[in-house]
Amino acid sequence: MSITVPTAQAWNVAPALVGSTAATDLLRDYYTEVSNRYHQLHLGRPSTPHEIEEGLAATPSDDLAPPTGLLLLARHGDDPAGCVGLRILDPYTAELTRMFVRPALRGLGGGARLLVAAERFARDLGAERIVLDTRLDLVEARALYVRHGYVEIPAYHDGTYAEIFYERRLSSSSNKK
Repeated sequence: MSITVPTAQAWNVAPALVGSTAATDLLRDYYTEVSNRYHQLHLGRPSTPHEIEEGLAATPSDDLAPPTGLLLLARHGDDPAGCVGLRILDPYTAELTRMFVRPALRGLGGGARLLVAAERFARDLGAERIVLDTRLDLVEARALYVRHGYVEIPAYHDGTYAEIFYERRLSSSSNKK
């Protein structure tokens, strides 16, 4: 399944191989941004290249491939522009992770397209809900989730960087938009 949105440059969201060049580049850009923001907030400096490499090695995305998950890649026109992962937690729950749109393309609807696609694929995988965790300083992401019907829930794990948790129920009516 692929979702295309008519705009001056169309967004297209489709499954991707985690090890593909486009996916690897986007996942590296995602990790670099969240790491830099964390280090800037807590240490007053960006991440070092060594910290980026250590973090990428410590948080592989291999589980974002069948049968444990799925990676979706967004293209704006022909260019890789964003990604989002789904991790299967149990037969009825998918976890949203690695949500990212390249900074130059933010505000053009890519985040919304990724969320809609993730919800459709999660439902196709049998999920009845999507959960996610994020950090409090990622205010843009938090606002996007709330705008799209995600509600705050109690923590479902105790990860080091997880500060706030959200859920969206995937009823049949919410997925026929």
